[in-house]
Amino acid sequence: MTPDEALDRIRRYDGRLKAFVRVFDPPLMGEDADGPVFAIKDLFDVEGVPTGGGAVVPLEADPPRHARVVERLLQAGWSAVGKTHTVELAYGGWGTNRAVGAPWNPWDAKVHRAPGGSSSGSAVAVAAGLCDGALGSDTGGSVRIPAAVCGVVGLKPGRGLVSLRGVHPLSPALDTVGALARDVPTAARMLAVISGPDEAAAVRGPFDAETALARDVSGLRLAAIPLDQLGEVDTEVARLYHEALERLRGAGVKVEVVAPARSLDESFGPNGLLMAGEGWRIWGDRIAQHRAVMDPWIVRRFEAGREIDEAKLEQAHADRAAQQAAFHAWLAGYDGLLSPTCPIPAPPMDEVDETVSPLSRLTRAANYLDLPGISVPCGLTDQGLPVGLQVIGRPQDESTVVAVGAAFERVSGWNGRTPDLAGFDA
Repeated sequence: MTPDEALDRIRRYDGRLKAFVRVFDPPLMGEDADGPVFAIKDLFDVEGVPTGGGAVVPLEADPPRHARVVERLLQAGWSAVGKTHTVELAYGGWGTNRAVGAPWNPWDAKVHRAPGGSSSGSAVAVAAGLCDGALGSDTGGSVRIPAAVCGVVGLKPGRGLVSLRGVHPLSPALDTVGALARDVPTAARMLAVISGPDEAAAVRGPFDAETALARDVSGLRLAAIPLDQLGEVDTEVARLYHEALERLRGAGVKVEVVAPARSLDESFGPNGLLMAGEGWRIWGDRIAQHRAVMDPWIVRRFEAGREIDEAKLEQAHADRAAQQAAFHAWLAGYDGLLSPTCPIPAPPMDEVDETVSPLSRLTRAANYLDLPGISVPCGLTDQGLPVGLQVIGRPQDESTVVAVGAAFERVSGWNGRTPDLAGFDA
């Protein structure tokens, strides 16, 4: 789409959707802005624009420069139309935000349903066709979760491929930057643009999207986690997951239903410990100063990290390294691993229980084990709500993840399905 088309749709629909916290009108454009239109999670710095971070008090009032990934997209001819909502300080999977408000999942105009978090606004903006792609960050599923429940593609690379410069952290050991888009090719090409060394933590790349998208997946061997190894899963999610496995088999992929060496939800607690422990060390002073205007559930999650001393945090990193090595050795026998992205579809916001985080139960493992992953839409429930299929790859093998995601997209029957936005018209 053109920037003008995107702005027209934002004016028409975002009054109720509330995907954006700030709209760039005119758009932010590079020298040769003839590429796609993108949105930026409000955790990423944009020069001269406050970085809100989902908070009442901005994380950065006047950033001196763009985040590296924003800079790379602009240099490649992409145009930015605004900054999108995030869970406060990116610490939550539902997409709620009691500090500055939360977006509306576009698949239900009557009931305010969870958009998924923490890249909530980015997923809503893409799903509603307000941009071609959007930047998100993923520490425990924050790109893949909102992608799944909003019916779009969410691509999370392994660490070291994409720069984190200018992206405010939650857990430096786990944080990654990813792409959200309506289809796999757009997400993959966005990843290609933002990938590559940055003289800091990004040491790999750049990612070759075209080779990955052109790859023949016939004969690839994928492990699919059996339902009885996934914990409690909604019946409609289970049905669509089984249908997705059959469609992949029809595409020539060898899908073997097998329990992994370590269940995905075993990573949930250790991943959460790292988030809380590292997050408190980064944001503890801010919370002490601004807690009165912060989302109380966010404060509670961070304060759990106050009890994690240095010895416990050091042990957590050692345990993670050992568990990564063991899981990587098991996964080496396959080309990837399949599961539902989220075990339930988007619930109504007034039914969200902030004491639990089921949407991230199957996604945190990819961060904890440092594996690339993608969520691709695999159908609608009987209530008309999207469900995602998660493809997790071997270490640093984003190419296979993208290839499988693209192959599934071709046979999924999804075919670019989009929500009916008539109920959101201004």
